[in-house]
Amino acid sequence: MLRLDGVTVRFGERAALDAVDLDVADNEIVCVLGPSGSGKSTLLRVVAGLQPADAGRVLLGERDQSGVPTHRRGVGLMFQDHQLFPQRDVAGNVAFGLRMRGTGRAEAERRVAELLELVGLPGAQKRSVGALSGGEQQRVALARALAPEPRLLMLDEPLGQLDRSLRERLVGELRDLFGRLGTTVLAVTHDQGEAFALADRVVVMRDGRIAQAGTPLEVWRRPASEFVARFLGFDNVVEATVRGGCAETVWGEVPVPPGTAEGACRVLVRPGGVRLVSAGEGLACAVTARTFSGDHVVVRLRPAAGPELEAACPLGGAPGVGDRVGAAFVAEDVVVLP
Repeated sequence: MLRLDGVTVRFGERAALDAVDLDVADNEIVCVLGPSGSGKSTLLRVVAGLQPADAGRVLLGERDQSGVPTHRRGVGLMFQDHQLFPQRDVAGNVAFGLRMRGTGRAEAERRVAELLELVGLPGAQKRSVGALSGGEQQRVALARALAPEPRLLMLDEPLGQLDRSLRERLVGELRDLFGRLGTTVLAVTHDQGEAFALADRVVVMRDGRIAQAGTPLEVWRRPASEFVARFLGFDNVVEATVRGGCAETVWGEVPVPPGTAEGACRVLVRPGGVRLVSAGEGLACAVTARTFSGDHVVVRLRPAAGPELEAACPLGGAPGVGDRVGAAFVAEDVVVLP
């Protein structure tokens, strides 16, 4: 459906995109993640035709889009601030793209009614957009983007202005909706939870380049670099030397997965792989903080040497601040980083 072939965009001396290659398949949902300035929004703007590329090609359905204006690319756009027309009612907003295509009135009314039903706003045609909640406005913006039946739907921080509980509910509804419609989606977000819940494939960007791409499970379980690991919120990373099935670290010996190559590296231990044992066993630590995280508690541990550790514990048995505990490591939750 979409191919980026060596796409480069420069702003002065800085490369916002640096020879980026990316494919998006038919009916695939791809979410692009990255910190501010990583190039993710520029990537979306290049695909949409809102930003020219200095080098490389954008192909939609194998057709080079060089010189093709935005309104002729057959893509749908939905931005964080929704950009609804305040002077038009809900139906007027949703039907905008249909009118631009010359769709007849009866067909446009049928399509608007169908889309409002799909997004959970049946019968809302005559409502003022100014009287809608943030979640309802998001649904109207989505219906408007879907109305012309775009071959590719692009979302720029689509849920960024909504509260957390509403975001979590809508992201599930969006994935279900896109699956039923067979929509191909390229979305940009800074919210990792949103991306991992919505996407078939996650792309992590850094300084205009793709740092890692893979399924949510692949990226979460096997970050490709220390940057990706820390961007995902994993802080248990230290220098190591692998010898004989263990990594020698400032925390002592950490078991590594079978078949790990020997030599210098860095290791990540996911919080779930730090098991608390009695104070006389494992790595001696003091508990410095604890944070409730829904179905578990995250505790910070200070060892005698090296950086602090995070450990995920069951709700019932989490130690308190000031307690002394031991820390042991589980090989399946250890990732060897380059």
